[in-house]
Amino acid sequence: MKSVTNVIICGTGGQGILLASEVLCAAATHAGNDVKKSEVHGMAQRGGSVSSHVRFGEKIYSPLVEKGTADLILAMEKMEGLRWSPYLASHGKIVACDMKINPMTVNTGVAEYPDVEEIIEKENLPVKLIPAVEIAEELGNLRVVNIVLTGAVSPHLPIDEVHWKKAIEESVPPKALKVNLEAFRKGRELFGK
Repeated sequence: MKSVTNVIICGTGGQGILLASEVLCAAATHAGNDVKKSEVHGMAQRGGSVSSHVRFGEKIYSPLVEKGTADLILAMEKMEGLRWSPYLASHGKIVACDMKINPMTVNTGVAEYPDVEEIIEKENLPVKLIPAVEIAEELGNLRVVNIVLTGAVSPHLPIDEVHWKKAIEESVPPKALKVNLEAFRKGRELFGK
């Protein structure tokens, strides 16, 4: 019997969280899993928090990941990774883009952006920061940051690479396929194996 895998993908509006969750769901389905997904859009169009819960395994009854049960948190922005850290299981890990996006409260002066790296160290959180923006810039397309990060986490999920590639082929437009497959490969090479 396959165990259940719990993943949270989080970030802010416009970062490709929903595409990343589509790719994960398709890859897990191709691998023969039952898959459930739940999305929270929030104030996505205004740069607000967006999250997607993805659960897969032999039989899934609920799409929501409970606190303390996430095997993996994929954060498109580093502070969002911290925000969702209470959902992490004791064996889990957080993979986050090293990007900083100020929330509205910081932009208006109501709050300050925290020192994320200091908090990670102080709380001994299992976080790997990925220079996904830098990799996407090297590829000439900033829109593939989400797929770089998806590639980075792919070796840590029980899904063969062939299923990931098929999922990307089904999820992105043909004209963007080549750069997305390259972004996935670069991410997979960066953090995995």
